[in-house]
Amino acid sequence: MHLLPVPVRRFAAWCAVVLLAAGVGWVGILLCGELRTAVVPVLLALLGTALLGPLYRRLVKVGVNRSVAAALTCVAVVAVVGGAVYIVVAALIESGDQIVASLRRAADDIAQYFGAAGTSLHDLASNARELLGRFGGTAASGVISGVSVVGEFIAMAVLALLLVFFFLRDSDRAAHGLRALAPRGTADTVEAMARRAFRAVEGFMRGTTFIAFVDAVCITVGLLVLGVPGAAGLGALVFVAAYIPYLGAFLSGAVAVLVALADRGFVIALWALGVVLAVQVLEGHVLQPLVQSRTVHMHPAMVLLAITAGASVAGILGILLSVPLTAAALAVVHELRTRHGAPPEPAES
Repeated sequence: MHLLPVPVRRFAAWCAVVLLAAGVGWVGILLCGELRTAVVPVLLALLGTALLGPLYRRLVKVGVNRSVAAALTCVAVVAVVGGAVYIVVAALIESGDQIVASLRRAADDIAQYFGAAGTSLHDLASNARELLGRFGGTAASGVISGVSVVGEFIAMAVLALLLVFFFLRDSDRAAHGLRALAPRGTADTVEAMARRAFRAVEGFMRGTTFIAFVDAVCITVGLLVLGVPGAAGLGALVFVAAYIPYLGAFLSGAVAVLVALADRGFVIALWALGVVLAVQVLEGHVLQPLVQSRTVHMHPAMVLLAITAGASVAGILGILLSVPLTAAALAVVHELRTRHGAPPEPAES
């Protein structure tokens, strides 16, 4: 090794570090996949704790017992989430037929202009029915696995809610636990990294929820003014999709424009596109910098890469968790750079 030039040795050392870190990360991902029934509730509980922390701290500040405050917070989140799910599902059920019919008409119009000769959506539908009939036995057996998936999802949701209660109630003990587990001499650094990562996740969750609400309200009002059918359901879709940065807004906006095109014509579709673009401009130039710039510093390219990596690793769940986890990792990196970065060069006299 001493025969190699210094730059080559440095390059080899960095390669070894990157390969070691990648190997450890890959093994960690595999273990999380095997233990997903326990890992997923913990991650969801951390996100829920980050979102509900201000409400819990406010209850404790006014003199409510910590356990009672944590229980009230959990009851509140069940009521809010249950009510939100009910509103979203009811809106989608009420206007789902209109949305699907409008999308079907839009697809028929697109197929008339751009479809290949001798093919149509009806041919595709008949082929799909043939495939379903051919593999019907597999589909029937998949019902049992589907029931098990639903049971696993309910179990993880209940476990996540219980973990939210304990995380909120015992949040004051978390710092002491980290300091006790940290190696000697690193307790302050570990605690600072954990606090900064949690603040990043907290800022992301609170900011994303507020932005999703504003986007959904603005687009719903705009579609109602334009007379687009299924405006409430489309607004609910916008709210849910807003938790997937950039891609979610694009997909939900595209659905709204297609529905307007199918039911109200080209001019109303252009107006609907203008409403969607105006909301996106409001989000990108006002809401995002104002709400999340102080806690989450992520370039859009990094967000898209994180979403792609999360989708390849864990599907839809990976898409939802990738951005807050990346924000937490970046916060840890920033804290380490702040504490152990190179000292500034002295100014020349």
